[in-house]
Amino acid sequence: MYALVDGNNFYVSCERVFRPSLNGRPVIVLSNNDGCAIARSNEAKDLGICMGAPWFQIRHLEQQAGLVALSANFTLYGDMSDRMMSLAAGLGPTQEIYSIDESFIGLNGVRGDLVARGHKVRDRILQWIGIPTCIGIAPTKTMAKLANHIAKTAERKPGSYPAELAQVCNLAALPAQDLDDVLQATDVGDVWGVGRRISKQLKEQGIQTVLDLVRMDPATIRRGWNVTLEKTVKELQGQPCVDLDDAPEPKQQIACTRSFGQPVTKLESLIEAVSEFASRAGEKLRKQNSLARELLVFMHTSPHRQGPQLSRSVVVPLRRPTDDSRLLAGAAADGMRRMYLAGYRFIKAGVILVDLQPASVQQQELDLEPEQEAEMPRDRSRLMVAMDVINQRYGKGTVHVGSTGQTVPVRAWGMKQERRTPQYTTRLEDVPVVRA
Repeated sequence: MYALVDGNNFYVSCERVFRPSLNGRPVIVLSNNDGCAIARSNEAKDLGICMGAPWFQIRHLEQQAGLVALSANFTLYGDMSDRMMSLAAGLGPTQEIYSIDESFIGLNGVRGDLVARGHKVRDRILQWIGIPTCIGIAPTKTMAKLANHIAKTAERKPGSYPAELAQVCNLAALPAQDLDDVLQATDVGDVWGVGRRISKQLKEQGIQTVLDLVRMDPATIRRGWNVTLEKTVKELQGQPCVDLDDAPEPKQQIACTRSFGQPVTKLESLIEAVSEFASRAGEKLRKQNSLARELLVFMHTSPHRQGPQLSRSVVVPLRRPTDDSRLLAGAAADGMRRMYLAGYRFIKAGVILVDLQPASVQQQELDLEPEQEAEMPRDRSRLMVAMDVINQRYGKGTVHVGSTGQTVPVRAWGMKQERRTPQYTTRLEDVPVVRA
């Protein structure tokens, strides 16, 4: 048995914890540089605002409907996610954190009323950190994801499903006929792993609902589509095909890219940006205990702006595999110097660490240089650990590579975040103060 615990409208809910005045109002959270909507409250959804809607197209709703738009505050969301996941772990013995707001819980061996247990965990999360959640329970991960969707829909749209399925939905506890009725009322496009294209193809073949898909022969699905959809059908039929991944495999690539708040023309600013990105990527690299052998740097102008266009990238090989932020930042800066051309207005740049290997693998090489000229590599692992600990405790960028430049005044390549709220839980000066 599996449960999926999911924070409702998570980014918006995090903001509402510290600003109760936003409750009941249409609220959206905007992407980097305040570009488009990446989270919406139920009230914003009722206004017809779609996920990914460009801000300039819906800005008029500020005056017309009282829409509140906030810049993304990922530091706050990440910390609130950690708190939510620690409480969600009390639901069962194993946990897979699937995303910033979703967590699969393994329920094997858990006895008693799972719905009642789910409500207790949900109430605890809401009381202790203020985040509303819904929980889906089922024999497979795909069905648990579907159960979570049903729990959310039943809560938001009364009458769409039986009221007892709201907030916590256990599909395994439903009688066979009731389960068929629920699956019949659910669109096939709501199944985890069935995207728009496949959903359209299924409907063209007469498969309109989840119940229609469940009744299909998996072998027929495999011949008509692919193995992935076949596994989805088997999961919907109650046959587990996707295991709980409580120890994710190390990433094969690590990327850190950003769009700039305004076009950047100077080489110095671009070097600062990619040095910062390389340093952040190095931190992620150390976290999964890996080393990088190559580093890709890229930059490009905006195709939506007038003026000359340019898009360039370069792969910088590293002499020895490393996770040293200083060496990664230096390689990124070298790559940027090699690519840079004056006269262009660059809007985005990034660093991607590729050809990764475990840190336990050591590279040995013949010393072909004269002893007096050979540069002995220094072990900076303790320095990197200290740097990560300080940044984790006092905030990202507290200690950084010199080539990233000074954080004050605002960097020319910094993101546009005109509507960002304080980092209430991670920054001492932003901690709310209550006065009697």
